Amino acid sequence: MRDVERVRERFVLLTPVMDERTMRLWAAAEAMALGPGGATIVTEATGIRKKRIRAGRMELEAISRTPPTLKPRQQRVRRPGAGRKPLVDKDPTLLTDLESLVDPLTRGDPESLLRWTAKSTRSLAEELARMGHRVSARKVAGLLKALEYSLQANKKTAEGGQHPDRNAQFEHINAQAEAFQSNGQPVISVDAKKKELIGPYKNGGREWRPKGAPEAVRVHDFIDEELGKVTPYGVYDVGRNEGWVNVGVDHDTGEFAVASIERWWRTMGRKAHPDATELLITADGGGSNGYRNRQWKTCLQDFADRSGLALTVCHLPPGTSKWNKIEHRLFSHISQNWRGRPLVSHEVIVNLIDSTTTRTGLKVRAKLDKRRYAAGVKIADKDVKALAITREDFHGEWNYRFEPRH
Repeated sequence: MRDVERVRERFVLLTPVMDERTMRLWAAAEAMALGPGGATIVTEATGIRKKRIRAGRMELEAISRTPPTLKPRQQRVRRPGAGRKPLVDKDPTLLTDLESLVDPLTRGDPESLLRWTAKSTRSLAEELARMGHRVSARKVAGLLKALEYSLQANKKTAEGGQHPDRNAQFEHINAQAEAFQSNGQPVISVDAKKKELIGPYKNGGREWRPKGAPEAVRVHDFIDEELGKVTPYGVYDVGRNEGWVNVGVDHDTGEFAVASIERWWRTMGRKAHPDATELLITADGGGSNGYRNRQWKTCLQDFADRSGLALTVCHLPPGTSKWNKIEHRLFSHISQNWRGRPLVSHEVIVNLIDSTTTRTGLKVRAKLDKRRYAAGVKIADKDVKALAITREDFHGEWNYRFEPRH
């Protein structure tokens, strides 16, 4: 930004005394002096198009090659306002006709600053030609960009029906987190990452390797019966910016979810929070840590009994799992760290998670969990009634607390 500001300052000072040719040469000289990316900086600072800067650069290079004994040829200087008129000035209905073609296929919010069309520039140019306009596909692309259209992929944003108390639940979670942290009590965000195939399978993304030597992986993603899949269950300590990942090799159940949290507490949490008497857990509303999951609740009660911690649980409202802090504070960095790298063994997964760091100081530890967790376990009504659970007045199904029974 400092380069842009300096170039702009010089441009403003010199503009009154420069004709078109001098301005072109000056812009080229500035770009050459700035080095790679110089033309972009000059264009941003002055509005002079890169085409003019390239012309000025070619002229400067020609001048430098001219022997000093030869008199340079007199250069033509364009008068102000001269030159080829913009196409939209010569064809005033072009933009309106172009918008009439793309509007029926425009997607997204029409009030947005960024729109996009599914038609190709070639087909748009052909349709404009049938309407009497002479315009190339390349020019159509430039006009669409000027109209703030762009080529974009689909983006997952629609979350389905929105719960009427969605914002109120977020405010409640935030108030709880602030209260716990102000009292020196830990706050964690938990969730299970998507299951990963173990073996020489293609992993999205790219990594640096010797040219022409990509790592060979299997063509088909058929599960390896011996290695199978893993389920990384994460615990993110919000106050300390630390993560724990329990890499499970069996079913993702409520028992596995709570075992992962308890393993974090024994390995990292108890040492980081020696004076803690209670713990706030924020979790999604579904899956192994869902608010309807009986096994999740009975295992949390057992954890509270063993640890002596009072456990407060707050679930995110339905359809908002992407707002869970662990998603963008921990899991996104893990995915970035192992992109383009086949997850060929359990050890590779654990080591890649362990080595995940960020500029903000994120620290992550991971361990392999080889224990077996039975799926489809039924929890009896009497076990649910025995829970020392207190539900809050505001959405008690989402917000509840376990007291140690011993």
